[in-house]
Amino acid sequence: MGKLQEEEMEDTQDLILQAMRSRKMRGNASYFAFTATPKNTTLEKFGQLQPDGTFQPFHLYSMKQAIEEGFILDVVANYTTYRSYYEISKSIEENPLFDSKKAQKKLRAYVEGSQETIDVKAEIMLEHFIPHVVNAKKLKGKGKGMVVTQNIVSAIRYYKAITRQLEAMGNPFKVLIAFSGSKEVDGVEYTEADLNGFAEGDTRDKFDTDEYRLLIVANKYLTGFDQPKLCAMYVDKKLNGVLCVQALSRLNRAAPKWGKKTEDLFILDFFNPVEEIKASFDPFYTATSLSGATDINVLHELKDALDDTGVYEWFEVEEFVARYFNNEDAQLLSAIIDVAADRFNHELELSNEEKADIKIKAKQFVKIYGQMAAIMPYDMLTWEKLFWFLKFLIPKLKVQDPDADLLDELLESVDLSSYGLQRVKLNHAITLDDEESELEPQNPNPRGAHGTEKETDPLDEIIKSFNEKWFQGWSSTPEEQRVKFVNIVDSVKRHPDFSAKYQNNPDPINRGLAFEKILKEVMLQRRKEDLELYKLFANDTAFYTSYAQNVQRMVGF
Repeated sequence: MGKLQEEEMEDTQDLILQAMRSRKMRGNASYFAFTATPKNTTLEKFGQLQPDGTFQPFHLYSMKQAIEEGFILDVVANYTTYRSYYEISKSIEENPLFDSKKAQKKLRAYVEGSQETIDVKAEIMLEHFIPHVVNAKKLKGKGKGMVVTQNIVSAIRYYKAITRQLEAMGNPFKVLIAFSGSKEVDGVEYTEADLNGFAEGDTRDKFDTDEYRLLIVANKYLTGFDQPKLCAMYVDKKLNGVLCVQALSRLNRAAPKWGKKTEDLFILDFFNPVEEIKASFDPFYTATSLSGATDINVLHELKDALDDTGVYEWFEVEEFVARYFNNEDAQLLSAIIDVAADRFNHELELSNEEKADIKIKAKQFVKIYGQMAAIMPYDMLTWEKLFWFLKFLIPKLKVQDPDADLLDELLESVDLSSYGLQRVKLNHAITLDDEESELEPQNPNPRGAHGTEKETDPLDEIIKSFNEKWFQGWSSTPEEQRVKFVNIVDSVKRHPDFSAKYQNNPDPINRGLAFEKILKEVMLQRRKEDLELYKLFANDTAFYTSYAQNVQRMVGF
């Protein structure tokens, strides 16, 4: 190695060390983090180390105290939950084998995300929002709501469903959607700007106007969005932990000038039981501490495991980092990364399980080092170099689910037979615990892909198991429920007014009214045979709506 090369290497090493030390928290400076949901890493970085090894916040203004003093509102004081009931049927003669666990998860996502299901839930949302927020003039007529959906596809389908239903009502108000990028749904490409009719950057300001009352989101605006006029939230997404608290807390902003009170807040949740919401909020209600420090020795183990994979050579890491810190052209940097990515994706002929294991370990290394670099008591140059290399490599590592195409075939093999909703909790006040909570440090064990063993079952067994899980709830068996449903559909078709007033009626409004009248008469006649079902139909608006829609679908619109 020549003298010039040695000098260049020394210069690069100095740049890397400088970057490392610039990230470290200086001993002669004070660092403050303000958060209502302290994670274990936040407490370790900004908390005060106690003699017993725990970490405590330097100051505490608890959620409980803030609620008691009226600085924020109690978002879980008025919580309503629904449970979905659905039954699917096989639409093909064959009986192929599928991975049972993946199939069950895929089937539920299919049912919950279908336009038909979303139409039912959207109607229930509007049945609450319009009379209880808009017409009731909550917050002096300024009250707004947020619809929280599973993903961008569901958000777009909710937007279509709610927009369509509002148009049928004469457009009492407008609705907005928020998501990043573009998304194809049912063969059509959508963007936030296309659907809203104005630039994406204007959504926040437009929603503040009186014209727009509902905002549909997936992830964007789910956290960090400050809109004091929000008083209602409709949740159709799995929420837990910090995300749950941050998402529901979009409602907690006090707004004295509009007379906003805790009693004005309302959450309707289709996805999460109140027990799980309580479990998410409890750790942050009073005081939160950390039981101990993260064992950073796991980074040694992760680096050794990654070095042994053969995906990269160390001289490639050195070359990349040197060029990166010397601000060389991005194309040159990309070429180095591409060599390692090509080994991972093609040359090494790794199994999908091996690829998943490597990628998980790489992500774990980047996450732990990125969080701990600021407070590590020493410098590890090799960790810093690998951190930057993996940060650019990970997005190019391709891991495919071998069952993806097969699971797509699964959805083509089933039909949704019936769907229903039943209210579980109405205006329920979730009582949070006063005890202090203690968090555990990050998992010190290197993680990789889970075991490769899977259980396969024939399609009809998967469907049977799915229906038993998701269509239970009434005292009768799923088969009895199906028979009842089919009999009611037949009774509606045999009704003397069915053909003239419904089937052959060209007026959609009169047609809808006729159907409601026919169905109510049929259910009234069957009251003695199944009082339990009739009570649900007559007294639970959500159940009535979903049941009626399913019957109408079966008899034909």
